[in-house]
Amino acid sequence: MINVSTTPAGTNCLLLGISPEEAAQIKLPTRYIGRKEEIYQDYLRLIDEHLTDIIAGRVDEMFELKQFAELLFIHPTHLSNVIKEHTGYHPCYFYEQKLLKMAKELLLDNKHSVADVAAILTYDPSNFTKWFKSFEGTTPSKFRRLHEQR
Repeated sequence: MINVSTTPAGTNCLLLGISPEEAAQIKLPTRYIGRKEEIYQDYLRLIDEHLTDIIAGRVDEMFELKQFAELLFIHPTHLSNVIKEHTGYHPCYFYEQKLLKMAKELLLDNKHSVADVAAILTYDPSNFTKWFKSFEGTTPSKFRRLHEQR
């Protein structure tokens, strides 16, 4: 006998070999998270932890997707495919967005020069400027000046 039951998260799950009455008595977790969502949330958590370590100086190299996948005990292709399928975005999108947010926060703190911010984020200053401009549409110096006026 196969029954379909709805989880608290609103997803359907198959219950094999039990009656509808038995299925109704099964206690499903109140917070059911699918595996894709779990991988996605763990990936975001690892990005946050890694960027915190970068800022604190505990790590001196940016992780690549491969290293995040190793920490999650999954293949890098699987990580990429799951996140793309789950969110519609490549995993690098989330990494870059969080990195951009950190860069902006550091730039708004005037105690760091643009070169210092680049070094903190493990970039060469010229590459940092190109990277920042490609995402923000302006250079780090112009971004800082624009926000100082406010």
